[in-house]
Amino acid sequence: MTKTTTSATQTATTPWEPKIVGILCYWCTYAGADLAGSSRLKQAPNVRVVRVPCSGRIDPLFVLRAFARGADAVLVSGCHPGDCHYSKGNYYCRRRLSVFKRLLEFIGIPKERFRVHWISAAEGQQFAQVVNTMTEEVRRLGPFRWQEAAGAAAQQGIAGR
Repeated sequence: MTKTTTSATQTATTPWEPKIVGILCYWCTYAGADLAGSSRLKQAPNVRVVRVPCSGRIDPLFVLRAFARGADAVLVSGCHPGDCHYSKGNYYCRRRLSVFKRLLEFIGIPKERFRVHWISAAEGQQFAQVVNTMTEEVRRLGPFRWQEAAGAAAQQGIAGR
């Protein structure tokens, strides 16, 4: 799918690019993303970062809101389990989001559009790799249409009764 932009001087057709929302822990993954950038590692510019104090503070509604507002995919990332700046935050996140993944599939959001990764502040290379891999996979999937997915899930729920 292409998007046409018009300006007074020129008309250009640009290919569709995925919009990925990254909800990142300030202490680890955000620092890893910063390291990737300052190290000038090649990474796709498709991730829009939302910084949170700890992955344990991530409300699953943040993910739903990102999809509802046009995100094609969502990446949640924090400290490795056991290395949380706030002791147990990433354990809470891991437990909460493992249940939430099943809910996403139930409401029609494919599992390929939601990822959870544990990336430390020293793993800038891994952050760049995760971003590049996720961008390519979402690009293959195409744009995500929230209304179509929600409508199909509702129809499936009605038909399943």
